[in-house]
Amino acid sequence: MESASGASPSASASATNASPSPSASKTSAAPSASASATKSATASASATPTATATATSGTGFAAWPTATGKQAVTATIEVSGSYDGSLKQFYGAGSLGSDSQDEDQGPLFELADGATLKNVILGSPAADGVHCLGSCTLQNVWWQDVGEDAATFKGKSASATYLVDGGGAQKADDKVFQHNGAGTLTIRNFQVSDFGKLYRSCGNCKTQYERHVVISNVKVTAPGKAVAGINSNYGDTATLSGVTIVGDSSKKIAVCERFQGNSTGAEPSSLGSGPDGTHCKYSESAITYQ
Repeated sequence: MESASGASPSASASATNASPSPSASKTSAAPSASASATKSATASASATPTATATATSGTGFAAWPTATGKQAVTATIEVSGSYDGSLKQFYGAGSLGSDSQDEDQGPLFELADGATLKNVILGSPAADGVHCLGSCTLQNVWWQDVGEDAATFKGKSASATYLVDGGGAQKADDKVFQHNGAGTLTIRNFQVSDFGKLYRSCGNCKTQYERHVVISNVKVTAPGKAVAGINSNYGDTATLSGVTIVGDSSKKIAVCERFQGNSTGAEPSSLGSGPDGTHCKYSESAITYQ
């Protein structure tokens, strides 16, 4: 959603430090396909995912996994601790199944501060994807058809750290990762195709923050508009390395675009794109075109 003063980019490396170990913890049974209309606090103690979770393609990135099963979600699944989906596909139903771009719709998963979501496939419709209320880890999470946003980061502390490690997203009409709150987001070992922006620091939220993003070892496949969009007037930074852009020989996809953010709800204006050493921090050699 367009509508989260952050730690320095170096803080992003700590995003995983507080995340639970790969084994499921603080768990309760995941909701069944006939989940009740009320929200249920859940995390799964499911079996270790199949080999499809770690299979790799010829590019060195993980291959898109095959779902081990399907589960309808009629009420947001609230996660504290660690939730291991064992590569099951989750999709919206009922009030979460409209497949709209409504910015007020709920997410399929809502993560408490410090929670981890892993080995999950979000099918279609995906509603508003995943919401992180504080620091969180998204590990090997896949979006087959992004709804409004794939994930929204909403922590209010400058020390909040969010990590997206592995996984991928496709068919995002607008943003993939929406940063509404404060803190630092790290995106690594991720692949995206047919998208608007991979990352966007909210340009017109009512409450604005300084935000930071670190993007490394990411494969971006056209069509797309921008890898990162930040608000330079709020002190945002984007630090990029190891970005591979596929199918964009004319270089239409902006690597890092700077905006004049606001808190009025108005559409933010673009201030330019490309490395500037202050807000968009990367070298030309950090970007490879294929």
